[in-house]
Amino acid sequence: MPTTTTTMTITLATKPDLNLEELVQVCTIHCSNASFGRGSLFLIFGICQGMDVQENVPHSNALSQLESSTDNLKAMDQNGTSASKPYAADLGSIVEARKRIAPHIHITPVVTSSSLDALAGCKLFFKCELLQKGGAFKFRGACNAVLSLSDDDARKGVLTHSSGNHAAAVALAARMRGIPAHIIVPNNAPTCKLNNVKRYGGLITICEPTLQSREYTAACVQQDTGATLIHPFNDPRIISGQGTVALEFLEQVPDLDAIVVPISGGGLISGIALAAKALKPSIKIIAAEPSGADDAAQSKIAGYVIPMLHPNTIADGLRASLGDLTWPVLRDLVSEVVTVDDDEIISATKMCYEVLKLAVEPSGAIGLAAILSKKSKNLGSETKNIGIILSGGNVDLEVLWAAWKYNS
Repeated sequence: MPTTTTTMTITLATKPDLNLEELVQVCTIHCSNASFGRGSLFLIFGICQGMDVQENVPHSNALSQLESSTDNLKAMDQNGTSASKPYAADLGSIVEARKRIAPHIHITPVVTSSSLDALAGCKLFFKCELLQKGGAFKFRGACNAVLSLSDDDARKGVLTHSSGNHAAAVALAARMRGIPAHIIVPNNAPTCKLNNVKRYGGLITICEPTLQSREYTAACVQQDTGATLIHPFNDPRIISGQGTVALEFLEQVPDLDAIVVPISGGGLISGIALAAKALKPSIKIIAAEPSGADDAAQSKIAGYVIPMLHPNTIADGLRASLGDLTWPVLRDLVSEVVTVDDDEIISATKMCYEVLKLAVEPSGAIGLAAILSKKSKNLGSETKNIGIILSGGNVDLEVLWAAWKYNS
């Protein structure tokens, strides 16, 4: 056995505080070694008997989860990247992101409701990313991107264009590092999200609500300032940061059969799919999308990216089109895209308020809407445990109240 593998065995045997993701990372790095086969993998895990591989999870469950992902890990190179289908991020980059951002983010809770379980006909687990710093999952990716910058680049500041949650997340992460954040915001951004950007010290430039205007304005600001662009979703650092949601979720609820994720540009679902499928290849990843902004659904059916030019939905955080880094993950690793109309989204948002007692924004409640719509072709009676990402809670209450009144 090569020295590197021997060293790994000693490390695992002498560090009982290693958790599941660290075990998987070590195996990912070394599994391409020809002499490191299936038997060697479980010999190493055997050395670790008695350690808490995963908090509150029986050893047999954790080992089963690792065993089911062995073939997947063996297909990766020494950087944890899929040898046959490389993506913008991978399990290795997501684990690194988690280490980088761990001191700065919240580990968000998971909540359940027997009332909603009865409506859905299965067990639902809600990952509360609305309780993340900045009020949304976006802080994970923004924090990872900002902390990844060299000191020289950081001094020039960062730049992004966003309708709200990503803008606030970048502003907050930049303030944390003590650098300027230039934020391009469309003139139709929700007031509450614009206020968050101001609260975190972002330097706001208003533009027209089109992708072309956002990108042109960002290019002008970048030319003037030299700031580093942090794209809302089409950035490996962002995708890796968002993937940490899945690492946490599978530690909290290891028996998940599926995860339902809101989709817009695709950064969140890409990170979650790459992490979850690496750890548990059998898990299904389902995208939830507004029917008034259904470019992901159209693209999935067509087999190529179809941009969404004129989105029309109350879910203001789900109006972007897929990027060239997120599309391959949707194409290859997401089982299906379930679309729901605004009435269904509003109803699900109301349930989150009334049943879960959580102030979820419509974009964040769309996963529940997708499940209750019963439109999924991939979630049959065998799917017992479904995870739902409540992605954010930055609500424009005036718009939401008006929508509820209109639909009542």
